[in-house]
Amino acid sequence: MDTTTATVGGLVLALFGGVLLLWCAAEVRLRHRVRRRGVAAVATVVAEDDVHGRLDSAPLLSFSVPPSVGGSGGSGSSGGCRIAGLVRTRPRGHTPLRRPDRFAPGSSVRICYDPERPSRVVLAAGEVGRAAATDLLWSALGVAFLAAGAVLLAAVGG
Repeated sequence: MDTTTATVGGLVLALFGGVLLLWCAAEVRLRHRVRRRGVAAVATVVAEDDVHGRLDSAPLLSFSVPPSVGGSGGSGSSGGCRIAGLVRTRPRGHTPLRRPDRFAPGSSVRICYDPERPSRVVLAAGEVGRAAATDLLWSALGVAFLAAGAVLLAAVGG
């Protein structure tokens, strides 16, 4: 393999693996933080109007957010109140390749959401099946790309 090609390939693989590992760590941390400190709620799976939305394995969820009084008012306001509202969003984190039957439109799903950002939603711990296995798979893929990039770079340098 040409030195330039090996160097560029190694850099691309190492960069992709590193970014994938950082993304995995950030998503796992976010999910755990929202499940631990977030507000528990029940959301309803909404029927999708968009053809592309129906192809997404993460269901479109709708739930009500109660008003918050006092506090820091996360959106830059000083004190104030946040008006109650209806939030429509997709959960973060574990999404299988195909949408499970339990996420049919009209069904109820337990969620946790961040009170500062109600659109940041994760499925409750009981709703998620094998999230740890998926997290390990993506992490192993990131490590493999990072290692392949390091091996290519070491072969060029040595």
